[in-house]
Amino acid sequence: MSGRPRLVPPAPERSPDKPGPGPVPPQVLRSLDLAVMKRIESLVPGEHLTPQTGQGTELAMIRPYFPGDDVRHIDWMATARLNEPHVRVHVGERALTTWLVLDVSASMVFGTADRRKTDVAEGVALAVGHVASRRGNRLGVLAFGGGQPRIMRPRQGRLGLLALLAELRHEPEPEGAGATSLGAALASAATLGRQRGLVVIVSDFRGERDWEGPLQALRARHGVMAVEIVDPREQQLVNAGDLWLIDPETGRQVHVDTRKRRIRDRFAAAAAAEREEVRSALRRTGADHVELSTGGDWLRIFASHLRRGEMAMRTGAPARAAVANRMRTARG
Repeated sequence: MSGRPRLVPPAPERSPDKPGPGPVPPQVLRSLDLAVMKRIESLVPGEHLTPQTGQGTELAMIRPYFPGDDVRHIDWMATARLNEPHVRVHVGERALTTWLVLDVSASMVFGTADRRKTDVAEGVALAVGHVASRRGNRLGVLAFGGGQPRIMRPRQGRLGLLALLAELRHEPEPEGAGATSLGAALASAATLGRQRGLVVIVSDFRGERDWEGPLQALRARHGVMAVEIVDPREQQLVNAGDLWLIDPETGRQVHVDTRKRRIRDRFAAAAAAEREEVRSALRRTGADHVELSTGGDWLRIFASHLRRGEMAMRTGAPARAAVANRMRTARG
């Protein structure tokens, strides 16, 4: 997404030490698998969990037997211990839909560290797709910023995601006035994702601030994770002499003399203010926010963030409490 003019260097070459997304290490994916699975399950609201006996695998509660209960669900150990028939109630399972809102605008094709921002975004998409397919959840994709949005309807498995990423990588769409903004993309996501689930936004969040209202509307119905992709050189100018800074989406150019400390300081201050605006806006929406850089091991940072979120959410407790409350209401 468009923002302050910036230097556009050639994309870094890939190597074993700087691979871009590439194959995700299995041990890290195992951590991602567990953490993302638990976080997704914690976002399923109580009204979507039905107290269906014998459906699902997660035990919600053991309660006294009532006429009409299926005798196959009697817990004989509890019955013997309490001298009264008891049945096991399980949380009803339903497939969850995850929507991936992926920024493919020209500003994402930028990178001065180990990889480009678009490489990190693609890696995040692959990680989310891997976890969704492993858990049998459906994944939908809305790619924006390259002209008309591209939509992959929710489906199980990763083949659709891989095909879409390959298409976006090898056939980039031209930029121009018709490019979809993040705000418009989120408004579209709200109409596509009617069943409550998880929306993962992968973007640099630069340019227009038209996304805060649509994101708040999404957050009212869905769990939202905002993955912000940054590059070190977008925050600090180095002393490299005369440079032309170019906005990759509008073509606007600005000449700067980076030998002047005053210029470098002004650039850093403006960049810091812009990033704080993004952080503040995301805090106001209540979205879960994680920042990933083109430099360093972005995947481990992503996994660590998800694990911390999973621990804070205490996955499963809200679901079991909701089922128990419904059962008590039905009994009363």
